[in-house]
Amino acid sequence: MATTYKEILAGLEKKLYHPVYFFCGEEPYYIDLLSQYIEKNVLDEGEREFNQMTFYGRENSIATVLDAAYRFPMMSNYQVVIVKEAQEMRDLFTGGGDDKNMLLNYLEKPQKSTILVFCYKYKKLDMRTSAAKKLSKSALFFDSAKLYDRQIPQWIESYIKDKGYIIGHKALALLAEYLGSDLSKIANELGKLMINLKPPAEITVSDIESNIGISKDYNIFELQTALGSRDMGKALQIVEYFASNTKDNPFVMSVVSLYNYFSKLFILHSLKDKSRNNVAAKLGVSPYFVADYEKAARAYAPASIQKIFHILREYDLKSKGVGNASVNEEELYKEFMLKIMYVDKVPQSEQTRIFLS
Repeated sequence: MATTYKEILAGLEKKLYHPVYFFCGEEPYYIDLLSQYIEKNVLDEGEREFNQMTFYGRENSIATVLDAAYRFPMMSNYQVVIVKEAQEMRDLFTGGGDDKNMLLNYLEKPQKSTILVFCYKYKKLDMRTSAAKKLSKSALFFDSAKLYDRQIPQWIESYIKDKGYIIGHKALALLAEYLGSDLSKIANELGKLMINLKPPAEITVSDIESNIGISKDYNIFELQTALGSRDMGKALQIVEYFASNTKDNPFVMSVVSLYNYFSKLFILHSLKDKSRNNVAAKLGVSPYFVADYEKAARAYAPASIQKIFHILREYDLKSKGVGNASVNEEELYKEFMLKIMYVDKVPQSEQTRIFLS
Protein backbone atom coordinates (compact mmCIF):
# COMPACT_ATOMS: atom_id res chain seq x y z
CA MET A 1 0.00 0.00 0.00
CA ALA A 2 1.81 3.07 -1.30
CA THR A 3 1.04 6.48 0.15
CA THR A 4 2.45 9.98 0.60
CA TYR A 5 4.77 11.46 3.20
CA LYS A 6 2.02 13.64 4.70
CA GLU A 7 -0.41 10.72 4.91
CA ILE A 8 2.17 8.53 6.65
CA LEU A 9 3.08 11.30 9.11
CA ALA A 10 -0.59 11.99 9.85
CA GLY A 11 -1.13 8.30 10.64
CA LEU A 12 1.90 8.19 12.92
CA GLU A 13 0.74 11.30 14.77
CA LYS A 14 -2.62 9.57 15.37
CA LYS A 15 -0.73 6.46 16.57
CA LEU A 16 -2.12 4.37 13.72
CA TYR A 17 0.85 2.07 13.28
CA HIS A 18 1.59 -0.52 10.59
CA PRO A 19 3.65 -3.68 11.15
CA VAL A 20 6.07 -2.92 8.29
CA TYR A 21 7.17 0.40 6.77
CA PHE A 22 9.36 0.42 3.69
CA PHE A 23 10.75 3.86 2.82
CA CYS A 24 12.81 3.96 -0.37
CA GLY A 25 13.87 6.36 -3.11
CA GLU A 26 16.52 8.71 -4.38
CA GLU A 27 15.56 11.60 -2.07
CA PRO A 28 16.69 10.76 1.49
CA TYR A 29 15.10 13.80 3.15
CA TYR A 30 11.62 12.37 3.68
CA ILE A 31 12.97 8.92 4.51
CA ASP A 32 15.04 10.47 7.32
CA LEU A 33 12.14 12.57 8.60
CA LEU A 34 9.77 9.61 8.82
CA SER A 35 12.26 7.21 10.39
CA GLN A 36 13.34 9.87 12.90
CA TYR A 37 9.74 10.51 13.87
CA ILE A 38 9.18 6.80 14.52
CA GLU A 39 12.48 6.59 16.39
CA LYS A 40 11.62 9.47 18.71
CA ASN A 41 7.86 9.28 19.14
CA VAL A 42 6.43 5.76 19.04
CA LEU A 43 7.95 4.65 22.35
CA ASP A 44 8.58 6.75 25.41
CA GLU A 45 12.07 7.09 26.86
CA GLY A 46 11.64 4.24 29.32
CA GLU A 47 10.29 1.83 26.69
CA ARG A 48 13.06 2.50 24.19
CA GLU A 49 15.79 0.94 26.29
CA PHE A 50 14.36 -2.58 25.91
CA ASN A 51 12.09 -2.26 22.89
CA GLN A 52 13.90 -0.24 20.24
CA MET A 53 16.67 -1.64 18.06
CA THR A 54 18.57 -0.14 15.15
CA PHE A 55 20.37 -2.23 12.54
CA TYR A 56 22.56 -1.18 9.62
CA GLY A 57 22.26 -2.94 6.30
CA ARG A 58 25.95 -3.36 5.64
CA GLU A 59 26.57 -4.95 9.05
CA ASN A 60 23.51 -7.19 9.42
CA SER A 61 21.64 -9.88 7.53
CA ILE A 62 17.90 -10.03 6.98
CA ALA A 63 17.83 -13.10 9.24
CA THR A 64 19.24 -11.07 12.15
CA VAL A 65 16.70 -8.29 11.60
CA LEU A 66 13.72 -10.62 11.39
CA ASP A 67 14.87 -12.60 14.43
CA ALA A 68 14.57 -9.32 16.36
CA ALA A 69 11.25 -8.50 14.70
CA TYR A 70 9.67 -11.78 15.82
CA ARG A 71 10.34 -11.04 19.47
CA PHE A 72 7.66 -9.71 21.80
CA PRO A 73 7.99 -6.30 23.48
CA MET A 74 8.88 -6.00 27.16
CA MET A 75 6.44 -3.95 29.28
CA SER A 76 5.24 -2.11 26.18
CA ASN A 77 2.58 -2.48 23.53
CA TYR A 78 5.13 -2.22 20.74
CA GLN A 79 8.75 -2.74 19.89
CA VAL A 80 10.45 -0.75 17.11
CA VAL A 81 13.03 -2.27 14.77
CA ILE A 82 14.69 0.16 12.36
CA VAL A 83 16.96 -0.90 9.50
CA LYS A 84 19.08 2.02 8.29
CA GLU A 85 20.93 1.93 4.98
CA ALA A 86 18.82 -1.08 3.98
CA GLN A 87 20.06 -0.73 0.41
CA GLU A 88 23.42 -2.06 1.66
CA MET A 89 21.92 -5.32 2.91
CA ARG A 90 23.08 -7.97 0.45
CA ASP A 91 20.47 -10.59 1.26
CA LEU A 92 17.48 -8.27 1.72
CA PHE A 93 15.60 -9.91 -1.16
CA THR A 94 17.53 -13.18 -1.40
CA GLY A 95 17.77 -14.54 2.14
CA GLY A 96 15.84 -17.81 2.47
CA GLY A 97 16.21 -19.20 -1.04
CA ASP A 98 14.81 -18.51 -4.48
CA ASP A 99 11.25 -19.68 -3.91
CA LYS A 100 10.41 -17.38 -1.04
CA ASN A 101 12.88 -15.14 0.69
CA MET A 102 12.66 -14.44 4.42
CA LEU A 103 11.38 -10.88 4.12
CA LEU A 104 8.49 -11.84 1.84
CA ASN A 105 7.66 -14.69 4.17
CA TYR A 106 7.56 -12.27 7.11
CA LEU A 107 5.25 -9.92 5.19
CA GLU A 108 2.64 -12.68 4.93
CA LYS A 109 2.33 -12.84 8.71
CA PRO A 110 4.18 -9.96 10.41
CA GLN A 111 4.51 -9.68 14.17
CA LYS A 112 1.66 -7.31 15.11
CA SER A 113 3.45 -5.89 18.14
CA THR A 114 6.54 -5.00 16.09
CA ILE A 115 6.95 -1.86 14.01
CA LEU A 116 9.58 -2.81 11.44
CA VAL A 117 11.03 0.08 9.44
CA PHE A 118 13.31 -0.20 6.38
CA CYS A 119 15.20 2.88 5.16
CA TYR A 120 16.31 2.08 1.61
CA LYS A 121 17.97 5.31 0.49
CA TYR A 122 19.56 6.94 -2.55
CA LYS A 123 18.14 4.52 -5.10
CA LYS A 124 14.89 3.36 -6.59
CA LEU A 125 13.46 -0.06 -6.03
CA ASP A 126 12.89 -1.98 -9.25
CA MET A 127 9.11 -2.22 -9.21
CA ARG A 128 9.15 -4.89 -11.92
CA THR A 129 10.43 -7.50 -9.46
CA SER A 130 8.08 -9.76 -7.53
CA ALA A 131 9.68 -8.69 -4.25
CA ALA A 132 9.00 -5.01 -4.90
CA LYS A 133 5.42 -5.73 -5.96
CA LYS A 134 4.85 -7.74 -2.80
CA LEU A 135 6.34 -4.98 -0.66
CA SER A 136 4.20 -2.26 -2.22
CA LYS A 137 1.05 -4.29 -1.45
CA SER A 138 1.89 -5.74 1.97
CA ALA A 139 3.96 -3.02 3.66
CA LEU A 140 3.24 0.66 4.08
CA PHE A 141 5.36 1.61 1.09
CA PHE A 142 6.73 5.08 0.33
CA ASP A 143 8.84 6.05 -2.68
CA SER A 144 10.70 9.29 -1.98
CA ALA A 145 11.31 10.62 -5.47
CA LYS A 146 14.01 13.17 -6.28
CA LEU A 147 12.65 16.57 -7.20
CA TYR A 148 13.46 18.17 -10.53
CA ASP A 149 15.37 21.46 -10.35
CA ARG A 150 12.31 23.32 -11.58
CA GLN A 151 10.32 22.00 -8.59
CA ILE A 152 12.74 23.36 -5.99
CA PRO A 153 11.40 26.95 -5.82
CA GLN A 154 7.87 25.68 -5.21
CA TRP A 155 9.17 23.27 -2.55
CA ILE A 156 11.04 26.06 -0.75
CA GLU A 157 8.02 28.34 -0.87
CA SER A 158 5.75 25.59 0.47
CA TYR A 159 8.23 24.72 3.24
CA ILE A 160 8.46 28.36 4.31
CA LYS A 161 4.69 28.77 4.20
CA ASP A 162 4.18 25.64 6.34
CA LYS A 163 6.49 27.18 8.95
CA GLY A 164 4.36 30.33 9.02
CA TYR A 165 6.65 32.65 7.05
CA ILE A 166 6.39 34.42 3.69
CA ILE A 167 9.03 35.12 1.07
CA GLY A 168 9.29 37.44 -1.93
CA HIS A 169 9.94 36.31 -5.49
CA LYS A 170 13.51 37.60 -5.64
CA ALA A 171 14.53 36.07 -2.32
CA LEU A 172 12.93 32.77 -3.34
CA ALA A 173 14.79 32.75 -6.67
CA LEU A 174 18.07 33.48 -4.90
CA LEU A 175 17.61 30.59 -2.46
CA ALA A 176 16.60 28.17 -5.22
CA GLU A 177 19.60 29.16 -7.35
CA TYR A 178 22.17 28.80 -4.59
CA LEU A 179 20.96 25.99 -2.37
CA GLY A 180 20.71 23.34 -5.09
CA SER A 181 18.35 20.37 -4.91
CA ASP A 182 19.50 18.66 -1.68
CA LEU A 183 16.36 19.00 0.45
CA SER A 184 18.20 18.25 3.70
CA LYS A 185 20.66 21.05 2.99
CA ILE A 186 17.87 23.43 2.00
CA ALA A 187 15.89 22.69 5.18
CA ASN A 188 19.03 23.18 7.27
CA GLU A 189 19.80 26.55 5.68
CA LEU A 190 16.19 27.69 6.01
CA GLY A 191 16.39 26.76 9.67
CA LYS A 192 19.23 29.27 10.05
CA LEU A 193 17.03 31.93 8.50
CA MET A 194 14.15 31.26 10.84
CA ILE A 195 16.06 31.27 14.12
CA ASN A 196 15.96 35.04 14.45
CA LEU A 197 12.64 35.63 12.70
CA LYS A 198 9.23 35.17 14.23
CA PRO A 199 6.33 34.15 11.97
CA PRO A 200 4.65 35.60 10.03
CA ALA A 201 7.80 37.56 9.14
CA GLU A 202 8.87 37.90 5.51
CA ILE A 203 12.22 36.37 4.61
CA THR A 204 14.10 39.00 2.61
CA VAL A 205 17.23 39.07 0.48
CA SER A 206 18.98 40.89 3.34
CA ASP A 207 18.00 38.08 5.74
CA ILE A 208 19.52 35.56 3.32
CA GLU A 209 22.77 37.52 3.16
CA SER A 210 22.98 37.85 6.95
CA ASN A 211 22.11 34.26 7.86
CA ILE A 212 23.26 32.11 4.93
CA GLY A 213 26.09 34.22 3.59
CA ILE A 214 24.85 34.69 0.03
CA SER A 215 25.70 38.22 -1.09
CA LYS A 216 22.57 40.14 -2.04
CA ASP A 217 24.50 42.15 -4.64
CA TYR A 218 27.06 39.67 -5.94
CA ASN A 219 25.37 36.38 -6.76
CA ILE A 220 24.53 34.33 -9.84
CA PHE A 221 20.98 35.67 -9.91
CA GLU A 222 22.24 39.27 -10.09
CA LEU A 223 24.77 38.21 -12.73
CA GLN A 224 21.98 36.77 -14.87
CA THR A 225 20.00 39.96 -14.44
CA ALA A 226 23.00 42.07 -15.45
CA LEU A 227 23.67 39.92 -18.52
CA GLY A 228 20.00 39.96 -19.45
CA SER A 229 19.96 43.74 -19.47
CA ARG A 230 23.42 43.96 -21.08
CA ASP A 231 24.71 45.86 -18.05
CA MET A 232 28.32 44.95 -18.70
CA GLY A 233 29.70 47.12 -15.89
CA LYS A 234 27.59 45.35 -13.27
CA ALA A 235 28.33 41.93 -14.78
CA LEU A 236 32.08 42.59 -14.59
CA GLN A 237 31.81 43.69 -10.95
CA ILE A 238 30.03 40.47 -10.04
CA VAL A 239 32.51 38.32 -11.94
CA GLU A 240 35.40 40.11 -10.21
CA TYR A 241 33.76 39.24 -6.90
CA PHE A 242 33.29 35.62 -7.97
CA ALA A 243 36.89 35.41 -9.13
CA SER A 244 38.14 36.59 -5.75
CA ASN A 245 35.78 34.24 -3.87
CA THR A 246 35.94 31.02 -5.87
CA LYS A 247 35.43 28.86 -2.77
CA ASP A 248 31.89 30.21 -2.35
CA ASN A 249 31.37 30.66 -6.09
CA PRO A 250 32.97 27.67 -7.84
CA PHE A 251 33.45 28.23 -11.54
CA VAL A 252 31.72 25.04 -12.65
CA MET A 253 28.53 25.94 -10.74
CA SER A 254 28.43 29.35 -12.39
CA VAL A 255 28.78 27.71 -15.80
CA VAL A 256 25.90 25.33 -15.06
CA SER A 257 23.67 28.16 -13.81
CA LEU A 258 24.39 30.31 -16.86
CA TYR A 259 23.79 27.36 -19.17
CA ASN A 260 20.37 26.88 -17.56
CA TYR A 261 19.66 30.59 -17.86
CA PHE A 262 20.52 30.86 -21.53
CA SER A 263 18.69 27.60 -22.22
CA LYS A 264 15.53 29.29 -20.95
CA LEU A 265 16.12 32.21 -23.30
CA PHE A 266 16.60 29.78 -26.19
CA ILE A 267 13.33 28.01 -25.29
CA LEU A 268 11.55 31.35 -25.06
CA HIS A 269 12.57 32.20 -28.61
CA SER A 270 11.03 28.94 -29.83
CA LEU A 271 7.64 29.38 -28.15
CA LYS A 272 4.66 30.20 -30.32
CA ASP A 273 2.44 30.96 -27.34
CA LYS A 274 4.26 33.75 -25.52
CA SER A 275 1.52 34.50 -23.02
CA ARG A 276 2.85 35.15 -19.53
CA ASN A 277 1.47 32.00 -17.93
CA ASN A 278 2.61 29.73 -20.78
CA VAL A 279 6.12 31.20 -20.75
CA ALA A 280 6.32 30.76 -16.97
CA ALA A 281 5.18 27.13 -17.27
CA LYS A 282 7.53 26.25 -20.13
CA LEU A 283 10.56 27.91 -18.50
CA GLY A 284 9.74 26.63 -15.03
CA VAL A 285 9.91 30.11 -13.47
CA SER A 286 7.56 32.36 -11.55
CA PRO A 287 5.33 34.57 -13.73
CA TYR A 288 6.94 37.42 -11.78
CA PHE A 289 10.18 36.91 -13.75
CA VAL A 290 8.71 36.50 -17.23
CA ALA A 291 9.28 40.17 -18.12
CA ASP A 292 12.99 39.82 -17.23
CA TYR A 293 13.36 36.80 -19.50
CA GLU A 294 11.51 38.56 -22.31
CA LYS A 295 13.86 41.53 -21.99
CA ALA A 296 16.91 39.24 -22.04
CA ALA A 297 15.56 37.34 -25.07
CA ARG A 298 15.38 40.63 -26.97
CA ALA A 299 19.03 41.25 -26.08
CA TYR A 300 20.23 37.84 -27.29
CA ALA A 301 19.17 36.42 -30.63
CA PRO A 302 19.08 32.62 -31.00
CA ALA A 303 22.35 32.69 -32.97
CA SER A 304 24.05 34.60 -30.15
CA ILE A 305 22.75 32.13 -27.57
CA GLN A 306 24.15 29.27 -29.63
CA LYS A 307 27.56 30.95 -29.53
CA ILE A 308 27.21 31.28 -25.74
CA PHE A 309 26.50 27.57 -25.42
CA HIS A 310 29.76 26.96 -27.26
CA ILE A 311 31.63 29.34 -24.93
CA LEU A 312 30.16 27.73 -21.81
CA ARG A 313 31.06 24.27 -23.05
CA GLU A 314 34.59 25.39 -23.94
CA TYR A 315 35.21 26.87 -20.49
CA ASP A 316 33.56 24.01 -18.66
CA LEU A 317 36.15 21.74 -20.27
CA LYS A 318 38.96 24.19 -19.51
CA SER A 319 37.95 24.27 -15.84
CA LYS A 320 38.40 20.49 -15.81
CA GLY A 321 41.87 20.73 -17.32
CA VAL A 322 40.94 19.77 -20.88
CA GLY A 323 43.22 21.76 -23.16
CA ASN A 324 44.21 23.86 -20.19
CA ALA A 325 47.07 22.46 -18.13
CA SER A 326 47.01 25.25 -15.55
CA VAL A 327 43.48 25.71 -14.21
CA ASN A 328 43.14 29.19 -12.71
CA GLU A 329 39.50 29.85 -11.87
CA GLU A 330 40.08 33.57 -11.44
CA GLU A 331 41.41 33.92 -14.98
CA LEU A 332 38.74 31.58 -16.38
CA TYR A 333 36.01 33.75 -14.87
CA LYS A 334 37.34 36.89 -16.50
CA GLU A 335 38.02 35.28 -19.87
CA PHE A 336 34.70 33.57 -20.35
CA MET A 337 32.67 36.55 -19.14
CA LEU A 338 34.34 38.85 -21.64
CA LYS A 339 33.56 36.35 -24.39
CA ILE A 340 29.90 36.22 -23.37
CA MET A 341 29.67 39.99 -23.16
CA TYR A 342 31.05 40.42 -26.64
CA VAL A 343 29.49 37.28 -28.07
CA ASP A 344 28.25 39.06 -31.18
CA LYS A 345 31.86 39.88 -32.05
CA VAL A 346 33.00 36.22 -31.84
CA PRO A 347 34.33 35.23 -35.27
CA GLN A 348 32.28 32.81 -37.33
CA SER A 349 35.29 30.44 -37.45
CA GLU A 350 34.92 29.79 -33.69
CA GLN A 351 31.43 28.35 -34.15
CA THR A 352 32.74 24.89 -34.94
CA ARG A 353 30.15 23.14 -32.84
CA ILE A 354 27.05 24.15 -30.95
CA PHE A 355 26.57 22.42 -27.63
CA LEU A 356 22.92 22.31 -26.69
CA SER A 357 23.10 19.53 -24.12
